Amino acid sequence: MRVHIVRAHLEEDSGKLLHVGGGGDSLVSSTHSLGDYNRAGTPLVEVVTAPDLRSGRDAAAYASELQRVVRFIGVSDGNMAEGSLRCDVNISVRLRGASAFGTKVEVKNMNSFSAIGRAVDYEIKRQVELIAAGRGDEVVQETRSWDESGQKTVSLRKKEGLADYRYFLEPDLLALALPQNVLTELEAAIPELPAAVRARYASLGLAPKDVLLLADSQDVIAYFDATVAAGAEARSAANWIMGDLTAFAKQEKMTSMAQLKLTPANLAQLLALIVDGTISGKIAKDLLLELLSSGDSPRDVVQRRGLVQISDAAAIEAIVDAVLAANPKQLADFRAGKDKLKGFFVGQIMKESGGKANPQLVEQVLMPRLTGK
Repeated sequence: MRVHIVRAHLEEDSGKLLHVGGGGDSLVSSTHSLGDYNRAGTPLVEVVTAPDLRSGRDAAAYASELQRVVRFIGVSDGNMAEGSLRCDVNISVRLRGASAFGTKVEVKNMNSFSAIGRAVDYEIKRQVELIAAGRGDEVVQETRSWDESGQKTVSLRKKEGLADYRYFLEPDLLALALPQNVLTELEAAIPELPAAVRARYASLGLAPKDVLLLADSQDVIAYFDATVAAGAEARSAANWIMGDLTAFAKQEKMTSMAQLKLTPANLAQLLALIVDGTISGKIAKDLLLELLSSGDSPRDVVQRRGLVQISDAAAIEAIVDAVLAANPKQLADFRAGKDKLKGFFVGQIMKESGGKANPQLVEQVLMPRLTGK
């Protein structure tokens, strides 16, 4: 869906007053108002959207995309838990077929995407139920907050109109006209944005789920792009990065894919060894932990440990014949209808070959001998 931006304006965070009362445990003996200026002067930008969103899911998805954008362009870490990104949501409902929106209610300072979604859906349901029950006058313009423990919105303060927001015109700010060359330079400095990355990855034939995961953070994007640039097939690279490598990074509490000792070039080399038949996928999986820990060249490790895959048909035939001869009962049972024993024979062949037998070649040689055809 497309979400229109009404305005985006720059501000500075302000100080805030903290009102404390005197008491036995208080630092002061009487009621005082203290000024907290820890965040005063911190630059921020407020982005206001048009009423294009229709559900809590929509609102959460939009906020999540906005977080990606500010991270990609490097203006903020966008961490909601630390206050780097804060969201207020305005919710109003209207009768089906009506053109004007109903009374607006604002829910302030959402600190997680899931909370945004739940707060919006709760408020929609609350307003609809009041109107349906003939109590529409109870839907008033007000500020509410999200009560996480109660999973509901609660009223903070009523607002009658714009005056209650303390809006007033600024007489000393003039219109600023930027020269075209400045706009051109700024546009050229904008990095590839999340939507463009997703479109590019979709064109590579990646599954939608992989596209969303890969394009979610810049360090993963950089690692994936470098792996593909080094010659890896996109879908194979995506599977390894989003599977084994992401799991390892999470286990080791890494904050970036750049911390992996296995470089994108070496991952591409490992995948190339599978493609050209030098090693099997199983051997690659077995080697992965060593490669992640050492950062060594996969080709060097394979050569050093003698793990080159057996792709000689005569050698595979000899191993298969030896395994069948050593297991006559299982062979008879298979031919009697116990098809699951095929896995047993494959396992024995791989064990006999030290895991180096080419799986495709094993399949080609084994099946005619198992069936006797």
